[in-house]
Amino acid sequence: MLEVQNLALQYGKRVLFDEVNLKFHGDNCYGVIGANGAGKSTFLKILSGEIDPTRGMVHMEPGKRMAVLKQSHTEYNEVSVLNTVLMGHKRLWDIMQEKDALYAKPDFSEADGMRASELESEFAEMEGWNAESDASALLSGLGIVEMLHHTEVKNLSGPQKVRVLLAQAIFGNPDVLILDEPTNDLDAETIVWLEDFLLNFKNTVIVVSHDRHFLDTVCTHIVDIDFSKIKLFTGNYTFWYESSQLALRQRAAANKKAEDKKKELQEFVARFSANASKSKQATSRKKLLDKINLDDIQPSSRKYPAIIFQQSREAGDQILHVRGLSKSIDGQVLFKDVDINVRRGEKISLQAGSSVATTAFYQIINGEMEPDSGDFEFGKTITPAYVPNDNDQYFKSNDNLIDWLRQYSEEKDEVYIRGFLGKMLFSGQETLKKCNVLSGGEKVRCMLSRAMLAGPNMLLLDEPTNHLDLESITAFNNALIDYPGTVIFTTHDQTFRETTANRVIHLGPEGAREGKVAKEEMVA
Repeated sequence: MLEVQNLALQYGKRVLFDEVNLKFHGDNCYGVIGANGAGKSTFLKILSGEIDPTRGMVHMEPGKRMAVLKQSHTEYNEVSVLNTVLMGHKRLWDIMQEKDALYAKPDFSEADGMRASELESEFAEMEGWNAESDASALLSGLGIVEMLHHTEVKNLSGPQKVRVLLAQAIFGNPDVLILDEPTNDLDAETIVWLEDFLLNFKNTVIVVSHDRHFLDTVCTHIVDIDFSKIKLFTGNYTFWYESSQLALRQRAAANKKAEDKKKELQEFVARFSANASKSKQATSRKKLLDKINLDDIQPSSRKYPAIIFQQSREAGDQILHVRGLSKSIDGQVLFKDVDINVRRGEKISLQAGSSVATTAFYQIINGEMEPDSGDFEFGKTITPAYVPNDNDQYFKSNDNLIDWLRQYSEEKDEVYIRGFLGKMLFSGQETLKKCNVLSGGEKVRCMLSRAMLAGPNMLLLDEPTNHLDLESITAFNNALIDYPGTVIFTTHDQTFRETTANRVIHLGPEGAREGKVAKEEMVA
């Protein structure tokens, strides 16, 4: 279907990857993973023909069609929503445009009639008469109501534009579907819709995502960019992660006998197989595990940050009491009469209909915003640390990272400060980088360094996984599972939420209501 032969990409002396030979085919879904800067999005651009490799080639079977999820949210601003989706099938759209132009000619000739007949035949073969209704159904499935289908894209919100571009990519049943971070800006309901769509999609999918639950649900294979190579592994993300960690432990035990190593790996694959049998896709795809080559499993070169929250003191019995808290913005009631009593050691997943409501709650209890009514009280022994969703205000200075973090520390020694930065993978010259030029992920890692420095016994985390790579999210997730203190957090990362929370609270105009705690089963 789609084949990569002897592919290499090099910028100057830097080799992103070399001697890549892969085949993508069938109804498989390939999840592309790699550390930040490894070249995940670049690899997708090579596959789609957007950029050329240094060496090698990409070959797609003749007559097959590829569709790509566009990242530009402004490219179709002047186009109607429905037409934007139809444009996803380029050949069909071209036929529609040529037909309309022919029929609009005042001097319609015999030659025009012959051409129109050819176009109508091809149009019918593509089931073009159903195109608009199919596109409309896609949009509705993605939460774009019918009244918006004929408005221009520029009139939509950012998340709505993402849904339209997603509908454009999957319209017309492409033979190869390429998706770069498709879950960004999607709510939980739409992500579930997309997961179900991809599970039932009969053609090839190649996807980059930082959403582990999404990768675990839809992927049959993992494409790992590591050691300047790109390797293909059967299984989903959790299997790849657990097996690579197992290989890392085995490499550390250099004297481990080969037969013991193979037996341990075989037992691991058996456990994974049993776990996978409970997933949505297992009945049709579990047989892929039989093809796993145990010798292919090797440690990853990825670096995982050392996120360790140590409490400077134990918390007492009184943690946080919220009484009658209400907040409205621009006439919209975000939440009203919220009563919450937080108990020691609880890890609360805070949810709401919009991120505006949850962010307002965090800002209020962190003293950054006044409520309309109600109050809150922390226990006398509580030392909270807050990681906000929008952290730009913390990075406006020209300080380097050492001086930036030093301002939040009672201990000013540089070696001490470097230790906390080092835990978050800032070392050497990187610690001298100016804080106002950091990427989104680097800013979050700095905020986590700041939180660790505080020695908190309570964490307030507003979408802390935004901008983080898979390695940082995994390390953060494990850190919260091990953390003995109290946590209130909000995240769209389903795995993060389900493996951490022991209590769920929904905020809304009706107050605060308790939700159901769903625990995701993980591979042992």
